[in-house]
This record gives sequence, C-alpha cells and structure tokens, in this order.
Amino acid sequence: MDKPVLRADARRNRAKVLAAAEEAFAVNGLAVPLDEIARIAGVGAGTVYRHFPSKEALFQAVVLDRVEQFAQEARDLLTAEDPGETFFDFFRRVVQQASRNRALCDALAETTGLGFKASAGNDFRAATQALLTRAQAAGAVREDIDGDDLRALIAGCLAAERYSLEERHLTRIIVDGLRTLRNKT
Repeated sequence: MDKPVLRADARRNRAKVLAAAEEAFAVNGLAVPLDEIARIAGVGAGTVYRHFPSKEALFQAVVLDRVEQFAQEARDLLTAEDPGETFFDFFRRVVQQASRNRALCDALAETTGLGFKASAGNDFRAATQALLTRAQAAGAVREDIDGDDLRALIAGCLAAERYSLEERHLTRIIVDGLRTLRNKT
C-alpha cells in the first residue's frame, strides 16, 4: 500500500519535527519528551503525533535517515582512488559522527543490528561490507575480518569512545589493528 502524499504544509511540519527530533535525540537520546520536540520544532504536540504515533517511531525515523545516509556515503566511496584510506576514513567518520549523537550511537550499538528496520540495516551492512572487501583486495585491511566483525568493531568503538579519556584514541588503536602488517602506521 502506497503512503498518502502529504500536503506542502504537512511536509514542512514533518521536516521540522524530524530536524528538532534529531537535535533533541542527539543530546538526550530517548529521554527527551515529545512535547519538548514539538516545542523545538515550533509545532503542537498533536502535529508530532499525527506524523509519528510514538516516540519510538520518531526515533526510528531520525536514526534510519542517518543510517541510510551512511550507506549512501559508503556506496559513493566505492570508486575512490585509495580503497584502504577511504575505508579507514569512513570507519572513523561513522564512529565520530555516531559518538556525538546519542540516538545514533544507541542504534548502531544495539547488538550492531538495527533490527527495527531490516532494509536500512541491510543497506548499511552491504555498503560497509563492499568498502571492506575493496580495501582488503587492495591489501590495506587484514583479511581475517568480515562484515559481522566490522559491525561489532563499530559498536565497540562507540562504546570505547564513551569511556575514553582521550578523544578518538581508542578508535585509532582499533583502526591500526585493522591494517595489514605492511600498512601499519
């Protein structure tokens, strides 16, 4: 069944709610009340509920949008000149951006699965796997890890960054561990 087409004002309000929710969830995770999101968006609480029946539905919409952006970015990078450094830069960027956004961090760390929306999780997994495979074929990344290991490493880096005293220190160590012996820096 196709989704109904929204009127222009409804689309604008939905976009305002998503932007406000992204901002609020980034700081407070799921603890932020929907009324606060409505206030930030400059709309009434009823507007939020018309578009999103629950806070969890809104959270998923915000996080899925960002995960889909990561997947698209990974696909766009598949033609980059240096597959190894492209992979490592992407890995660090995902960890860096997710670690600054509590909602995204929570979703990516959720058993590294994004289980609430299989298609977004599958797109992310396939795109990151393709980057990994390309970097491995170039001899830049050790061959004894696969996509499942990569997702676990992303989740581990997100957890490590929460507790690290030096910003990005532990992610750098993990990235160095992914390099083949001939590519250690």
